[in-house]
Amino acid sequence: MLSNALGRFRVISAIEGLSFLILVFIAMPIKYIGGEPSLVKIVGMAHGVLFIIFMISLLEAKIKEEWENGFILQLFVLSLIPFGAFIIERRVKPLKINS
Repeated sequence: MLSNALGRFRVISAIEGLSFLILVFIAMPIKYIGGEPSLVKIVGMAHGVLFIIFMISLLEAKIKEEWENGFILQLFVLSLIPFGAFIIERRVKPLKINS
């Protein structure tokens, strides 16, 4: 699965999406309800790094798979909402691998 751009993108998208869910639904409530901000710093930094890796893999997949700009924009917007990674997976899973 990691041997081509599409496979790498799918794995990175899932990991980045999971980090976003952990940040929003676990770390942030602990910060604002429990008064403990340290988890947000750790998970937030990890999510930020994963988001940058996600964007790089999205660009790589766009180039290798010859995706249109409109499709890339859809995937980017989906990455900004919680649970968007699941929709991204449904959109890219049936695609044919060019690389």
